[in-house]
Amino acid sequence: MNIRENVLSYLLARGWQITFAESCTGGLLCASLVDLPSASSVLAESYVTYANEAKVRLVGVSEETLLAYGAVSEQTAAEMARGAAARAGAQVAVSVSGIAGPTGGTKEKPIGTVCFGFFINGVQYSCTEHFGALGRSAVRQASVEFAFRKLAELLEKNG
Repeated sequence: MNIRENVLSYLLARGWQITFAESCTGGLLCASLVDLPSASSVLAESYVTYANEAKVRLVGVSEETLLAYGAVSEQTAAEMARGAAARAGAQVAVSVSGIAGPTGGTKEKPIGTVCFGFFINGVQYSCTEHFGALGRSAVRQASVEFAFRKLAELLEKNG
């Protein structure tokens, strides 16, 4: 059983719903779950919030957070996950916001910097990974793989 199947089984066993709020992955997280049979039992909706305005409008990220920390920050990722869970009525939410490249990086946030938010049954987690300038597709795929590995770990510890 792969990591996505483990996550799906965990959610099914608890009767929990999951949702996603994705920026740089553009829906890949959701799509990788939907590839599995029975995904419809745990997923009702998901959000692609590529633009800051969409992060505010669809998943409730505050404009103040975006101004203070930027779209690629743990603060924004945490608000994305919490807001997506609230909007979807889900017990679990995963968010991702990062710089896939080939442009957009800065000294403080180089290409390959990706921030993740996790909301699990009322508990919030966030983290940042630096994948490096692997290329746009590779950063996006690495983000999906990391998000599911981290989600599985958090569900086992705290779910």
